[in-house]
This record gives sequence, structure tokens and C-alpha cells, in this order.
Amino acid sequence: MEIKERFLNYVSFDTQSDSYSHTVPSTSKQLKLGNYLVEELKSLGIENAKIDEFGVVYGTIPSNNNHQGDVIGFIAHMDTSPDASGKDIHPQIIKDYQGQKITLNEDKELYLDPEQYPQLLQLIHHDLITTDGTTLLGADDKAGIAIIMQMVEYIYNHPEFKHNDIQIAFTPDEEIGHGSDHFNVDYFNAQYAYTIDGGDIHIVEYENFNAFSAEVKVHGRSIHPGSAKNKMINSTRVAYEFDSLLPVHMRPESTEGYEGFNHLHSIQGTCEETVAEYIIRNHDLQQANKQCQDFKDIAEFLNKKYGYQIVEVTITESYLNMKEALKDHMFIVEQALAAIKENGLDAYCSPIRGGTDGARLTFKGLPCPNLGTGGFNYHGPYEYCSLTMMEKQVQILLYILKNTASK
Repeated sequence: MEIKERFLNYVSFDTQSDSYSHTVPSTSKQLKLGNYLVEELKSLGIENAKIDEFGVVYGTIPSNNNHQGDVIGFIAHMDTSPDASGKDIHPQIIKDYQGQKITLNEDKELYLDPEQYPQLLQLIHHDLITTDGTTLLGADDKAGIAIIMQMVEYIYNHPEFKHNDIQIAFTPDEEIGHGSDHFNVDYFNAQYAYTIDGGDIHIVEYENFNAFSAEVKVHGRSIHPGSAKNKMINSTRVAYEFDSLLPVHMRPESTEGYEGFNHLHSIQGTCEETVAEYIIRNHDLQQANKQCQDFKDIAEFLNKKYGYQIVEVTITESYLNMKEALKDHMFIVEQALAAIKENGLDAYCSPIRGGTDGARLTFKGLPCPNLGTGGFNYHGPYEYCSLTMMEKQVQILLYILKNTASK
């Protein structure tokens, strides 16, 4: 099967996760893709392929090399972001892209314009896949799944390709921060792994944000507006006051590279009560802790100003920067960079302005840097991917396996 056909098949599954759900996985529709992948893995010779009670898919390609070389794992996630619909995706194929503005949806006046998205100019002559402007695409991370499965198919069709045990896993709920909650590192039994969940395939990522979430709950005093003078305290206005006291320069739209941010992800409320949800991100843990303290300090200030506990702040740790845990395992990063170069590409490292399952898995004892999929503009209708990059990434993974098996 060609990787394009495989990818288009996977994005036909609606696998959107739900951050408000209390089930595992958060949506049952993720299990449909999980069960499909189990059957596909079995058809490609992985006899022990299974999906566990938490919706995690596992499988092993057994060694044909007398167990020489490293036991390497490859991981991607099945869910798509709750930020945009992943149902009834209608991909568009652009062959041999020439640098033009791409029309996603004429009626909605949505376009992929190289002036706005200059990364497109690095993809001249690539075959691209875009949305039709009504949904996200699902390259995050079904492109990663397709790359791994294409690698599995190659190995199945080429028994002469020597390798040690290769571990495969596909996780649910990565987009809502729970992809590795129930991941069984001992069962997976790899020395290290790579998540295939990045963007540009030239890049190896081993630094990610330290990530926290903050719930800001504001308790107002609702009084009939006709008699509200000196009595009403509108919780929505206080919520906006809280937000205005956070550093303006630390909003996502003002940051890049290693700069951290506070992102107001959602806000819902009435005069009586408002709940604002934030994500807090910084590559530097000390700075991340300072950002968390800012939330607490602002709450204390407003509580004193209004004379009662008008604001409650709850801070929750999501994941930490895997750089610290990987510093003694940098050969994993170096061999990925070497594989990229051996496939004729420039290779470099860049910090992730986000997180992957690999961050938490690294702290669980499974070193796990991140490799690219060829996907860009994730989580919305401007998402697209390079089929050319996807095909090249398959070759990069095979080179990693070949190189480690010949040690």
C-alpha cells in the first residue's frame, strides 16, 4: 500500500479526544482506529499486536538478527485535537507544489499563502495534502502512524532487512495530555524510542516545554442590575481583570523559540461565576514556576482588593522538559541526526513549543526524543502535510534500524 493511501484511510476515522471526558480513552471512537490498526499490524506479520483496556495499541516485530543491536520503539498517537472538528475530513492533494497560494475553501476565503506561511516555500516540488477548510487534517498524528506502518510493511516485505526486536505503539488522548498515562513501559520493553509526532523532518526534538495548567475560578456577586449599585461584583469582569494583570508580552502570539507563555485557552461564565482555563509553558523550569507563582500572586491581590476569596487558582503539572532526563542518552539524538544527513537532508535540533507523549515517557524511564512527520499548521483548517517528507521519513527510520543492527 502506498503511504498516501494509508494516510488518507487513517484520517477518515474521526478520533477527536475530549478533555472534559472521564473515560479512558476519552472517546470511544478512538478505539475504532485502534482496533483497525491491530488487524493491520497482524496482517503485516505482527502476531502479538493488541489493544489493551486503556486503548493503547502494542506490537513487536521479532528480531531476525539473533537479537543483535538496540531494541528500538516507535510511537505515534491516534487522537486528533479537540480544537477543531476531525469528522468528515475531505483532503485535497496538490502534486508538485510550485509555490502558489493554495485555495482551501473559496466560500470561506481560506487560503494557504506563502506570504503568511513561508514554510511552504521550502516545499517546492513536494506533493502536499491539505484540508478543504472545514476541518483539521489529522496529520497530527496520523501522518506519524502512516510513517510507522509504512516502515512495518517494508520490513514485512523485505525479510533480508536485518534488525533486532522493534516495538510499535499507538496511543490515545495525547492531545489532551493523557497519552502516556497508562502506557506500560515494562511491557513495551524497548531500550529507547522515538515519537513520530513533529513537523519538519529535518529536525530532531529533545527539548520541550515544562507544562502546567491553571484553572482560575471567579466567584462574583449577582444582583439584579436595576439595584446593583455598590452591590454587584460581575465575575466575568474580574476574570478579565485577572487576565490583564498577567504579562502582556508572555502571550503565545508574542513569543517564539525558547520564550514561555501563558495562554488563555477558554473562558466561560456568568455574572455569578466564571471559569478561565490557562496553559502555562516554559522551557526553563524556574521560569515556569515563576509564571505559576504569578497566578497565585494575582489571585491574592484581587482577594485583598475585593475583600473576600473572589478568586481561586488551581495549578496542575502536565509534563516536564525531557532535556534533563535525556542528557545522559544523547546518542539517541545523534543517531537520528546522522540518519537524516545520510538521507541527503540538513539535520538540526530545535525545541518543541509543545509536548509529546515522549516527554512523559522519558521520565517514566523510556528515553524518547521526537521526530518529524512532515505536518504543519496543526489543530485547524490551515493544517497540511508534505507527502514527500512522509515518504522520506520512512527511509530515515529504516536507516536508524539498519545502523543500530550493524553495530
